[in-house]
Amino acid sequence: MQKKSVVTEAEQIQLAIQMIKLGARLQLLESQTSLSRERLIKLYKELKGVSPPKGMLPFSTDWFLTWQPNIHASIFYNIYKFMVDYTDVTGIHAIIKAYSLYLQQVEHNQSDDGAEPVLSMTRAWTLVRFVESKMLKTQNCTCCSGSFIVNSYDLNQKYLCNLCHVPSRAGKTKKAKELTYKIVALSA
Repeated sequence: MQKKSVVTEAEQIQLAIQMIKLGARLQLLESQTSLSRERLIKLYKELKGVSPPKGMLPFSTDWFLTWQPNIHASIFYNIYKFMVDYTDVTGIHAIIKAYSLYLQQVEHNQSDDGAEPVLSMTRAWTLVRFVESKMLKTQNCTCCSGSFIVNSYDLNQKYLCNLCHVPSRAGKTKKAKELTYKIVALSA
């Protein structure tokens, strides 16, 4: 019979707590910790006050390629890549630290409308897995030289990012329309 280590279990619980606070889904917690599903559900309920959300994890690369998610995914991945290349942090710990830095940037630049960040912790973890499996990769923009997430199987020789070549429908969301309406109403 294998001996259980109290220290190892405490480290696993601490790791799970960090991920739950960042919004990780149950499947992510199960894959990155050695804690049982029942234990993770109890921990999730204790921290969040509700049961963990049900449903499948993201499984398509397409979401990361649309204009706004691509910008956010690229910001996160560049932070993650820097962490892995220039520090001794790896694996899930690098994802957690990079995602925390991403959140700081998004919250700093986000207005006080209480909106959720575009990229969730689970999607950030999925993005790293997609890049590691070579389904996605980074490509430098020929205009601004920034590094952006692209499909590995697309032709990307003269790639223009979503910031240099903004799609025609970009920013035409319901929230953007409401903001425009408020600005017009205030100026009248």
